[in-house]
Amino acid sequence: MTSRVGPRAAGTNGSDFKHKERVVPHYQMSASLKSEVRKLNLVHLLIWLLVAAQMAVSHFNLVSHDTVSMPYQWEYPYLLSLLPLLCSSLSLPKNNISYLVISMISGGLFSVAPLIYGGMEMFPVAQQLYRHGKAYRFIFGFSAVTVMYLIMVVAVQVHAWQLYYMKKLLDSWFNATQEKKKK
Repeated sequence: MTSRVGPRAAGTNGSDFKHKERVVPHYQMSASLKSEVRKLNLVHLLIWLLVAAQMAVSHFNLVSHDTVSMPYQWEYPYLLSLLPLLCSSLSLPKNNISYLVISMISGGLFSVAPLIYGGMEMFPVAQQLYRHGKAYRFIFGFSAVTVMYLIMVVAVQVHAWQLYYMKKLLDSWFNATQEKKKK
């Protein structure tokens, strides 16, 4: 152990730290990427909870349909986006490449694809709102298409960053396993 106070070992001027072990860069990258993926998973979970809450409130008639409108068609398959979230969360503690790949593929299918479909599904309604100022669905007094487009914009960014960071994490883990096989 080092001490800031007290005598220094004879023959050293304090610059003999270069021989000490350092953390390999891909481990540092893996740790920082895992942190980013965890943060994005949390935001993804919050978006999923918002969509699920809107659907539950609407389907169970907890409030009138004037307050919270019926969900759009794209929201049903988006609920399956919990699967990639669980797979990525399971892959992080033990650096499980298989779960991470499953998460990336299912993220495209269950997260990104419903958002693309939803953008196309809601476009005519958004166009009508923009041109004529008429809205027929509302969420707490706001136009449902406006609220859902705002959620979609955030969700697309979150899923894009998730896929980007998971790809970088996959590359980091794959390089680490290749280096172990070379030794």
